[in-house]
Amino acid sequence: MKKKQCPIEQESKREALAELLGLAAVGLIDLYFGDESGFWQNPVISRAWQFAGEEIRLFPEKGKRLSVFGFMNLKSEGRFWTNEKTIKSEFVIECLEQWLLEKGEKPTVLVLDNAKIHRSRLMQEKMVEWEEKGFYIFNLPTYSPHLNIIEILWRKMKYEWLKPEDYASFEKLTESIKEILSQLGTEYKINFTDRVFIK
Repeated sequence: MKKKQCPIEQESKREALAELLGLAAVGLIDLYFGDESGFWQNPVISRAWQFAGEEIRLFPEKGKRLSVFGFMNLKSEGRFWTNEKTIKSEFVIECLEQWLLEKGEKPTVLVLDNAKIHRSRLMQEKMVEWEEKGFYIFNLPTYSPHLNIIEILWRKMKYEWLKPEDYASFEKLTESIKEILSQLGTEYKINFTDRVFIK
């Protein structure tokens, strides 16, 4: 991905994100990192082993897919919504509108990647309205998953926290995903103190 990044844009956004992290650290703003991810009914297999000369082939069927949209901060606090359909701008806006009714009055910044659904005309129109309410969207440059901490959450869920038995049925998978997300920060923890996001 590094070859596809624009160095000037990367540096500019990194500096701006560092400032936002500083403001959040002293309590002047609330800062969240958001994204969508899909969870298929077949498990993620990161590695396997076999005997010498033995050939192993896997032909997994993807089955049904659960889409998750959400956001979290460095304390693993956040909100999440699930959908069995592909997530579009309308769904993201609906979720954020719902959350805006609940959030406090402190200025809030949500970091999102450069996906089309985050830059759509509908999102652009809403951003004007949201900014009047003290809610801002900070779009990351393209090909920058390393700057979005929620990517760590998706990786943890898919490769560590979801167990093989959680894929027994789509209902079980949905239940397990919702359980993990509801217990994030308590039963399921991510230590961000040893990770450097802004280099």
